[in-house]
Amino acid sequence: MRLPILSALLALAISPFLRAEQPAKANKFEKDIAAFEAADKTSPPPQGAILFTGASGIKRWTTLAQDFPDLKVINRGFGGSQISDSIHFIDRVSVPYHPKTIVLQAGGNDINAGKPVAQVVADFKTYVEMVRAKLPDVKIVWLGQSPSPSRWAQREQQNELNRLVREVCTSGKNMTFVDLWDVTLGPDGQPRPELFVADKLHPSAEGYRIRTKLLRPVLDPK
Repeated sequence: MRLPILSALLALAISPFLRAEQPAKANKFEKDIAAFEAADKTSPPPQGAILFTGASGIKRWTTLAQDFPDLKVINRGFGGSQISDSIHFIDRVSVPYHPKTIVLQAGGNDINAGKPVAQVVADFKTYVEMVRAKLPDVKIVWLGQSPSPSRWAQREQQNELNRLVREVCTSGKNMTFVDLWDVTLGPDGQPRPELFVADKLHPSAEGYRIRTKLLRPVLDPK
């Protein structure tokens, strides 16, 4: 009988530690989001605009306003972010501006961090559901994955993500998938080097020119 009694006492001793909730870790992008909020107080952005958000491909789009001079656009990209970060800050980044359209470029960092493609797609669906709970009529545009030299080894996962997200957008309400894949590749089937800056990951000016051209028909005011 001693062994069962000893086991029970040991379980009672450690169970409080197993049940104890760990404090939530502060999101590493808190400073970025706080900076957005501070900027909004100084110069409030327009309501009903087109919100560009997601990872560094958006953050680095410094010519966004010049590329779409006839449209009201807001850039709220935060470099290195994953879709889970956009979900975490949904009430501070995606909802407050009451955008008519959200352009989201994300997923590449998720795959690079080792997340399965199925999880990335599930996160995207969660993001859409949460946004639509607050903004039921907002249009959502997914800017697809584009193969880059620095992440060429991940091209199969990226292509699969594109395929699955396209299906979500096709079957969803007021959603559009913008494909960047084929235009990023040259005749040799490799990523075109002129579309990337020196790190071989982020878009060059020519890369953003292509994005502008592909997004223009989707974002034109009606």
